[in-house]
Amino acid sequence: MAQAVAPRVNRRTVGAIADGAFKVVLALACLAGAAPLGRLLGTSTWLMAVAGVVLLVGGVVEIGYTRSRSMRTYTRLMIAYDSGWVLTALIGALIAWRGGSAGGEVWIGYQAVAPLVFAVLLIVAKPARTASD
Repeated sequence: MAQAVAPRVNRRTVGAIADGAFKVVLALACLAGAAPLGRLLGTSTWLMAVAGVVLLVGGVVEIGYTRSRSMRTYTRLMIAYDSGWVLTALIGALIAWRGGSAGGEVWIGYQAVAPLVFAVLLIVAKPARTASD
């Protein structure tokens, strides 16, 4: 009798799932606390809500495609996304440090766009090769 073999889950796969789960948690925080977080970050409630929805969609897509896309694709997309995340956080902090009021909008604006770009690039990426290919 043949036994079913569970697919091997490696650290990269766990990392991709964790990255998607982080986006989902951040999305829920943005949605649940849109008004108070918006005030804290100096951005509008609607932008916080849009960022929450986009983060939620991006996180769900990221988790959903872990079995059908290569981890090499995931890694490249995560590096690009996280680099932009850090860059916009630094720009936002610099704006705030210099007395500007748009720092939060820069960072939340990135959250309202980048996860959607990430999800679209992941969806259109070539499927991962399987052992049966």
